[in-house]
Amino acid sequence: MGGGSVAVALAAVEGIHHGPLMTNESVPPAIPEHPVRGRHYRYYDLVMAGFVAVLLCSNLIGPAKTCQIEVSGWTLVFGAGNLFFPISYIFGDVLTEVYGFARTRKVIWAGFGAMLFATVMTQIILRMPLAESEPFNKVLQPALETVFGGTWRIVVGSIIAFWAGDFVNGYVLARMKVMTRGRWLWSRTIGSTVAGQAVDSLIFYPLAFYGIWETKTLVGVVVFNWFFKVTVEVVLTPLTYLVVGFLKRAEREDFYDVDTDFTPFSLRD
Repeated sequence: MGGGSVAVALAAVEGIHHGPLMTNESVPPAIPEHPVRGRHYRYYDLVMAGFVAVLLCSNLIGPAKTCQIEVSGWTLVFGAGNLFFPISYIFGDVLTEVYGFARTRKVIWAGFGAMLFATVMTQIILRMPLAESEPFNKVLQPALETVFGGTWRIVVGSIIAFWAGDFVNGYVLARMKVMTRGRWLWSRTIGSTVAGQAVDSLIFYPLAFYGIWETKTLVGVVVFNWFFKVTVEVVLTPLTYLVVGFLKRAEREDFYDVDTDFTPFSLRD
């Protein structure tokens, strides 16, 4: 994406509800009144489905695979799942920015439920007795156990880390939006990712691998994966602007969480 098109995208988003971009940043725009809660949105369900799909795929396809690439003489080693998991945070940013924390909370719980179901389904299928009459089962079963038979520490760590990290991401973005009065979208998408991914990495890796990996290795993996995920968010910031701008215009929504109950244990709008 060229510099000119990025600038146009940034300007389009910042000017959706506040008119043209302000030249005097010392005079912040007014926060609009709350829209009607409980209204129907055209694209909300589709964004939720996309979030859950990315979440499941990034946790089921490739998280155990370790990749190694050479960049300018540096050897980078990372989990394959990290290539796509940060996209779920971009979904979370878009949801909170457009629809507000309460509706994002519903999506996080939907993803949490989907991960629990996938875990239960996987364990049941792995433990079902094989049909001896089918020779292919002897090839398939070990492969399924290798790919999907993660230890309980990895499974529990992944679910808890996702839940905590996504709620932190949504909370930070919602609070920053009110504090900045809707300006500087890039600051809250990146800032919330810095916080959310830190919580995610600090929970998952120690829960899954403490006592298995050397402490030095564990710390290195936590730091690198946090940095890698935040970098993905930064690189995709222009795309985030475009999606947010489109949804705000299409939905006629730009929610500010000025009186929101931020408890994660609720499904109310």
